[in-house]
Amino acid sequence: MTSSTAVSPDSRRSPLGTLTVIPWCSEPTADDPGDPLLMVYSLGDGRDGPEAGEEAMRAQLDQLGLPIGERLVDLGRDSGFSSSLLVEAEQAVLTLPFLRVRCPVPPEWQRAAHAKGQVYLIIAVRPWPRAVPGRAVPPEELRAFVSGEGFLEGSAHCLLPVLRVRT
Repeated sequence: MTSSTAVSPDSRRSPLGTLTVIPWCSEPTADDPGDPLLMVYSLGDGRDGPEAGEEAMRAQLDQLGLPIGERLVDLGRDSGFSSSLLVEAEQAVLTLPFLRVRCPVPPEWQRAAHAKGQVYLIIAVRPWPRAVPGRAVPPEELRAFVSGEGFLEGSAHCLLPVLRVRT
């Protein structure tokens, strides 16, 4: 199980609503720690409702030049905007032009992120009102959302390099 973290608690002012992030990791093997994934999504509780939130997220991604669909963008090389992901002490700090959030991550997610040196970031256009912050999300519920009809085609897909604190 994993849980989500809210980015913007005052959703009434923003058409995007409450932005939320949720980390998860693919199954590790003996030779591979798994792939760390991080998804940004809205709860759909923005001032003008979920449909307006979808339009606002689509516009935000378009403004950044992030394609919606299955094309993968390497944010470490291919973006024209500042982004970062710091992963330390079982915390991930994600910074994009429209959000900055710190979320707890499981130890296996952190190990995979450090081993891979990057995280697969998904920015979903479709809201997910059921995955509210502070409530555990069962793996089958997460799987159902990300494998649902139109999800891949309706999200931005990015690789984001992992930063670490230098000692």
